[in-house]
Amino acid sequence: MNREELFLDELEYIKDEKLAESLLKIIELLPDYWFKEPASSTGKYHPEYALGEGGLLRHSKAAMRIGYELLQDSCIGNKYTNHEKDLMLIALLVHDGLKLGLPQERYTRFDHPILMANYILEKQKEIALSKEDAAFIADVIKTHMGPWTTDYNGNEVLEKPKTKYQNFVHMCDFLAAKKFLQVPFDKENHISV
Repeated sequence: MNREELFLDELEYIKDEKLAESLLKIIELLPDYWFKEPASSTGKYHPEYALGEGGLLRHSKAAMRIGYELLQDSCIGNKYTNHEKDLMLIALLVHDGLKLGLPQERYTRFDHPILMANYILEKQKEIALSKEDAAFIADVIKTHMGPWTTDYNGNEVLEKPKTKYQNFVHMCDFLAAKKFLQVPFDKENHISV
């Protein structure tokens, strides 16, 4: 599988060429399961397009596309600089990159937002991000679960979104997981509209 070809559309959403290159480097570092696993093993929390083989990938692409479309609306997009838009879109595509942990575990790691945020920070030099840009991406990834901050035992594990950037990323992920919204994909896992 050529990972770059799989993300040609998504890479074009990123206006800054250096940031697009960094996104591609992040994609290259993601575990193989991100391309194969469903977004939800039970189907309880995600729409049909995000289920089955490749569902996690499709959910991530849908979240990024939702973000991209919303940012094209001047009433929404004018609140952010082009650089901030690029960073939020990168975060949206990779927010669930370590959903099953590293190495892969059987079930979703509740703390996967923290795992992915820390991974971005750890790999900052390797993916050619400035410290500030890596911190921004990590900051919006770690709160993407929104109000769902407690684990299965009732322990407060995750932070709620506070900034406009964190809220935007959460909103796009939230919408991408809604069953009433269907995003059409072709056989190569490209959004087909």
